Amino acid sequence: MIVNPQLFNYRLIISSLLVVLTVLGIYSFNKYKSIESYEGFLKQEKVLIETELSEMLLSYDDLSQDYSLMASQLQEAKLETKMALDSLRLLNSDLSIVTRFKEQLIVLKSKSKVLLSTIDSLNSVNKKLQKEKRYALSTIKKNTNTINNLEEANDSLNKSISNAAVLKASNIKAQSYKLKSGKKRLTDKAKRANAMDVCITLNENPLALKGKKDIYIQIVGPDGNVLADKGEVKFGDSSLIYSSKQIVDYNNENLEVCTAIVADEDDKPFLKGYYFITIFHRNIKLGGTSIQLN
Repeated sequence: MIVNPQLFNYRLIISSLLVVLTVLGIYSFNKYKSIESYEGFLKQEKVLIETELSEMLLSYDDLSQDYSLMASQLQEAKLETKMALDSLRLLNSDLSIVTRFKEQLIVLKSKSKVLLSTIDSLNSVNKKLQKEKRYALSTIKKNTNTINNLEEANDSLNKSISNAAVLKASNIKAQSYKLKSGKKRLTDKAKRANAMDVCITLNENPLALKGKKDIYIQIVGPDGNVLADKGEVKFGDSSLIYSSKQIVDYNNENLEVCTAIVADEDDKPFLKGYYFITIFHRNIKLGGTSIQLN
C-alpha cells in the first residue's frame, strides 16, 4: 500500500493541534476556576469589612445617646466610619481595594478602641460620682432632719425660756375707802367710797430681765367703764385703757407694789356691784382680783 506523505503530515498536525487545544482547555478551565475562587474570596473579604464597619456605626449610635459630653468625638468617628463603608459599597471587589480598606479598618478599630477606653473610664468615674452623690444626698437629708429637730427643740426651748422669763404677780388685793382731808376710812359702801388701794407682789424670777418695769392697773366698774381713766396706751396692734401706771425697779426679787387710785369727779359716787381689778406689765396680763361694793 502506498502512503501519501502529505496526508500523513496533515493528520499528524491535526493530532498535535487537538492535544494542544485539550491542554489549553484544561489549563483555561483550571485558571478560570482559580480566578472565580479568588474573586469569591475578595467578595467575602469585602462583605466582612462592610459588616465590621456597620457594627461600629451601630455601636457609635448607641453610645451617642448616653455620652453627650463626647458627642463631637463620637460624631467624628461615626462620620469617618460611615464614609469608609459607603465608599467600600460603591467599589468592586479588587485586591487593592480590599487591602486598602482592611488597612483603614485597622486604623478605625484602633481609634474606636481608644474612644471606647475613654468612655469606659468616664463610665467608671460617673458611677463613682453617682455613688458619692447618693451618699452626699443621704448625708444632707440626715443633717437636714437633725437641723430641723434642733430648730424645733431650740424654738421650744426659747418659748419655754420666754414663758419662764415673764413677770408674774401674786397676792393681788384691793381695798375701797373714803378719802377725806388726807385721811382714809375703810368702807364697802358704794355711796361712801371714793378711792381704792391696790397692792400686788411681783414674784421673784431669776430669768426675767432686771430694770425698770411699767406696771398698769385697770379697774372696771359695774357699768363697764374704767375707773379713774388715765387714757389709752398702745402696744403694737393692741391698746389698754388704764387707771394707774407705776414704774418700778425690778431686781429679780419679790417686790411689793401698792398704789392709791382716787376716783375722778365723773366716777362719784361709786356704783353698787363688782369692780374688776387687772394688773398688766405693758400688754401682758399678770393677774387680777375683784371687790364688791354694796
